Amino acid sequence: MVRLSRAETQERNRARVLAAARDEFARRGFRDAKIDVIADRAELTRGAVYSNFPGKRALYFAVLADLAERAPRPATPPADAGAADVLAAFARAWVARLPLATDSDAEDARLARDLLPEVLADDHTRRPFAQLMRVNAILLGLALERARPGRRLVRVAEAALTTLHGASQLAAAAPGFGEPFDIVTACAALLDLGLRDDWPAVPPITTQAQPADTRWQPPTAVDLLTGDAVEPGDGVVTILGLHRASAFEEAVRAGADVTAVLVTSDPGELAPLARLAVADLRGCLDQAITPPRHPRLRIVCDASGELAAAAGITAVSDATEAAVRVEGGRIVARAEGFGACHAAATK
Repeated sequence: MVRLSRAETQERNRARVLAAARDEFARRGFRDAKIDVIADRAELTRGAVYSNFPGKRALYFAVLADLAERAPRPATPPADAGAADVLAAFARAWVARLPLATDSDAEDARLARDLLPEVLADDHTRRPFAQLMRVNAILLGLALERARPGRRLVRVAEAALTTLHGASQLAAAAPGFGEPFDIVTACAALLDLGLRDDWPAVPPITTQAQPADTRWQPPTAVDLLTGDAVEPGDGVVTILGLHRASAFEEAVRAGADVTAVLVTSDPGELAPLARLAVADLRGCLDQAITPPRHPRLRIVCDASGELAAAAGITAVSDATEAAVRVEGGRIVARAEGFGACHAAATK
């Protein structure tokens, strides 16, 4: 028998815990699930569970993130279409996941039922989640703008996501309420409302980028938008805590190729929440629009802090906001503080 390395053993145990936890959360719901039962199902000790996950809520978020990231992707990407068609396709993919009045109380439906109550439980999760929803609105808005250039459409995306999240909550409380076709039609019609969506040429608060000359040696990371392993190259790399996650848009609007690196002071619990939020949006976006041929935007969840350290940020928190500009494999400029993303992109 081949002896596993310590890292391989940890990875195997983590996978066993996730599988056991998924079954327990699906059967009992988050509140009634027991760590001891999960440990028994995984054939591990309670201590082994906690060595992989700092708490039950962190484990719950990790289970949902793992499921979202493993969801099947379209075999044939959709052809590029108009913005209304993209938004309608996105909404159709969203409402297709909602429970119907005729559905039984299936385990998969119960599995995600406690997500928002747990997010709302305290400010520790609520504030990052608000920023992650902002990130999702930006991502959807950028996809719509590819189909209708010349107009910022993040406000439209915000309105659409508000409508769809509301539909999800009503479907959980009152399955069958609302006509799915009407929800899709309402979302597509948002493009014609003329929602004001101005973007300032310069952020109201901005720092100054400082020249630098450091070799850029980033570790390989996973792009949450594609699920592919990437090595961030030339462009702007933003290092953003989860209280400042949406600030990467400043670099995007400045026209840079952007790698948005999300960091947190609580990687055990908040990193899987970040992965879940982006993967959940990606699952619908993949069914609405073909990914851009050139990856002008990547999003990475840097739970270990290794990518941030490669950018020179060795201590991270949820309030971190920093950015570096990379040219020819070298860091040529860096900025920290409010407006850092804009400063690095326009240096």
